[in-house]
Amino acid sequence: MHIATLLLIMLSAGLASQWLAWRIHLPAIVVLITSGLLLGPVSGIIELGLSQTELTELIGLGVAIILFEGGMDLKLGEIRRVGHGVGRLTILGPPLAWIFGTLAAHLLAGLSWPVSWVLGAILVVTGPTVILPLLRQARLNKDSASLLKWEGIVNDPVGVLLAVLTFQYFTLAGSGWTQALMGVGAAIGVAALLGGLGGWLTGWLYRRGAVPAYLKAPLLMVLVLAVYWASNLVQHEAGLLTVTVMGLVIGNMKLVEREPLRQFKENLTIVLLSVLFIVIPSQLKVSQLELLNWRVAAFVLAVLLLVRPLTIALATLGAPMRGKDKLLLAWIAPRGIVAAATAGIFGPALVAAGYQDAEALLPIVFLIIIVTVLAHGVTLGPLARKMSLAAEEENGLLIVGASPWTLALAQTLKNLEVDVVVTDGSYQRLKPIRMDGIKVYYGEILSEHAEHELEDEHLSFLLCATDNHYYNALVCKAQGHEFGHHRTFQLAPHHESGQEQKRLTLQQRGYFAFEPPTDYYTLQQRLSDGWTVQTTRLSKDFDLDRLKSRLGELGKDWLLLGSVSPQGELQIYSNEQPFKSAAGWTLFYFSPENGTMVQVDTVKPADEVALAE
Repeated sequence: MHIATLLLIMLSAGLASQWLAWRIHLPAIVVLITSGLLLGPVSGIIELGLSQTELTELIGLGVAIILFEGGMDLKLGEIRRVGHGVGRLTILGPPLAWIFGTLAAHLLAGLSWPVSWVLGAILVVTGPTVILPLLRQARLNKDSASLLKWEGIVNDPVGVLLAVLTFQYFTLAGSGWTQALMGVGAAIGVAALLGGLGGWLTGWLYRRGAVPAYLKAPLLMVLVLAVYWASNLVQHEAGLLTVTVMGLVIGNMKLVEREPLRQFKENLTIVLLSVLFIVIPSQLKVSQLELLNWRVAAFVLAVLLLVRPLTIALATLGAPMRGKDKLLLAWIAPRGIVAAATAGIFGPALVAAGYQDAEALLPIVFLIIIVTVLAHGVTLGPLARKMSLAAEEENGLLIVGASPWTLALAQTLKNLEVDVVVTDGSYQRLKPIRMDGIKVYYGEILSEHAEHELEDEHLSFLLCATDNHYYNALVCKAQGHEFGHHRTFQLAPHHESGQEQKRLTLQQRGYFAFEPPTDYYTLQQRLSDGWTVQTTRLSKDFDLDRLKSRLGELGKDWLLLGSVSPQGELQIYSNEQPFKSAAGWTLFYFSPENGTMVQVDTVKPADEVALAE
């Protein structure tokens, strides 16, 4: 088959698998591996015609970009909160996992000692490409999520380096512990020089405008691949450690371009993952799959139920960590693309070196990937929620801007059992809201402190309701990636700046909430005039159209704010988005206190206190 056709098939199958996994709420890696097996050993559609060396080199380039992107996501500020745990997991954890994994591979799977040591090193990694999506799906609190994220990203290159040195020890003539230790030193040195210093120099040049904006992201991608290649020339497979360090340095340099760079790398990573997880399993042979037997099954169970718990128990012994975090870490350890790619590299190489049982290395690793991703992906959320380490559900509202009107709205939502958090940089404006028992965050929502400390994993919508239209737009765009741009709303601008040609475009702001003209000043004035936030439940006989006929003209006589489903699902109203309502839904709206003719629950604002800055 023509190479262009093969590439199109792999891209289409990979991205279709990602979409299908999102639709059916399964970890994407499981669907991707299944697609790869169907297209490779089952149907024989994908046959690349590349040598093992060429395929390994191409896979290595893709993994390098993936690990660099993971390094950029590591925030040094998180170390202040969970540094004690991170140190234990990344310093003590890898050697313990390596030893226990090796023993299990030899005693249970029946592999030779050399192959067992290499497999034990490969299984040190915990897969950031799998962990990060699972963390978003499970809505873990920031501390627990940080521990799993740091372990996954940092231990990936460590596990690969251990596998390389172990492989060299057993296959290269004259190799020994001295050469192995020299290899570790060489890897650390080249990572510090090319990754650390090179990353800092790149950021320094970017800050000074040495590279035009449109070239920064693609040039950075080429630089990552270049340092990966150069590092491997010094020490085989040291490149993955180098690019991880480089991503960590650049990601923490506070570059103005950090978000565009990160988004570019994130999009590229999704494509690379889609292709790699199609390509690697497609290279498996049916004869390799037949090597899986009951001894391999026993080994996989031992990895889940013995190796991981023992590793975490000993690594965190005496550490000042919450017991609940230790229990969660003892169970959660899904493997991902780095384990698969490394097994694809060393499996054939060990066979060529005379270790025939290494033929089972790749299928064993794929079995572990599938089992761990399914087991941990399905149980992470429920287990974390049971231990109060994750939000029960993602259904709440983050309000930016404290005012008498947002207090009235928050009171109503609280009565409807919807989670609400109000944030503001003024303690005086927040005080009445906090005194009313509503959760608040005192500080700048765009600050690094808020990024690390504001627990917003249980919130699904954002409403920016300050008196500054442009600040509202800035926050919506900054937070849109996290909440989803379709769930970020802001108040409309004041009528003085409401002319169409003078407005910010939708691409530069959030969706306008409610029915324009619903600006900050109008809401506060109507609140002073006696308007209140009210609720009413719809029925088959009393729908939204009947409510409109009773209350008058929408936007002039009253304002529809949103609704809550019978299951408690929040929905914010905007005339820029579709709005659904049905019998059983509870609408909340803003209208004169005596302006409704239906039986409603009225939430009056607190005593009108001047909330001066």
